Amino acid sequence: MKTIVTLAGDGIGPEIMESALVILDYVIEKHHLPLQHQAHLFGGSAIDQVHVPLPNTTLEACQKADAILLAAIGGPKWTTAETTPEQGLLELRKTLALYANIRPVKVSDSLVNFSPLKKEIVNGTDLIVVRELTSGIYFGTPREKTDHEAIDTNYYHVDEITRVVRYAFELAKTRRQKVCAVDKANVLATSRLWRETVAKIALDYPECEVSYQYVDSVAMDLIKHPTRFDVIVTENLFGDILSDETSVLPGSLGVLPSASHGIGVSLYEPIHGSAPDIAGKHQANPISMILSVAMMLRESFGYEEIASDLEQACAQALSTTRTPDLNGQATTTDVTHAVLAAYKGGVV
Repeated sequence: MKTIVTLAGDGIGPEIMESALVILDYVIEKHHLPLQHQAHLFGGSAIDQVHVPLPNTTLEACQKADAILLAAIGGPKWTTAETTPEQGLLELRKTLALYANIRPVKVSDSLVNFSPLKKEIVNGTDLIVVRELTSGIYFGTPREKTDHEAIDTNYYHVDEITRVVRYAFELAKTRRQKVCAVDKANVLATSRLWRETVAKIALDYPECEVSYQYVDSVAMDLIKHPTRFDVIVTENLFGDILSDETSVLPGSLGVLPSASHGIGVSLYEPIHGSAPDIAGKHQANPISMILSVAMMLRESFGYEEIASDLEQACAQALSTTRTPDLNGQATTTDVTHAVLAAYKGGVV
């Protein structure tokens, strides 16, 4: 029996996690999968109960788990806390060595009309942002702030770059075999190291086409020509910004999953935040959480067919049942039931 640790977190987190587990429990029962899940405290809710965002019991459970499902953390309630929910997330990523964050962005036929971009620009978009997740400016030292000055350090070792870049090339081999390495090599020393490292690794992947582009140029091209991208690989800060930019292409943050991989257990989560303004209103879109379950079933447990069927069920449900973020009136429960009906082969 394999164990999935679930971290519902804060805001809409518990609501969308409940939806995901309804789907997951059905899949486990239907296919007799040797999977079980157990819930643990994390984020602001953990701060409220045990005064830290990442309790030792939660960390130990994550280290022993076969996969982790995270819903969402944070909110204004904990912005001024001595230790914030976000610090707990950074600690979890670092401790588990989750160095590769994978954010797929695909604009399906059921979503193309919700994109802020013209249909002829966004139609056919199918890309993945591979973001280095455990180094760079978010983790570098020294880091300090006084009343009149502040410093953050952007640090990278060639080994940290190598492992995530190789991950990107391996991923590209299974897709359209195109890798775009994003940096700011005309200004930053870390970016020059990134570009040099990518060039060396690219020699091991002659079947892949590699290109190099400055981050500001990519930011523009993602709006003008998103369909030309296949796999984008970049450092932590640039990846954070670009993946958030690409997330608006389908029209809602509520429809995109993500995965974070490392040397052991992997973590799966929606790309959106905790949305405290709609927490408890049953308006949250659970699709990104359900698609995160599909990613987990495929990438951590090898259930390719089940994952594909679940993704198709989500697409079918979205064609008729939409929450307010997609200009609909359906509740979180409505969408969950629509996905379940589609997966069962019923009428949505």
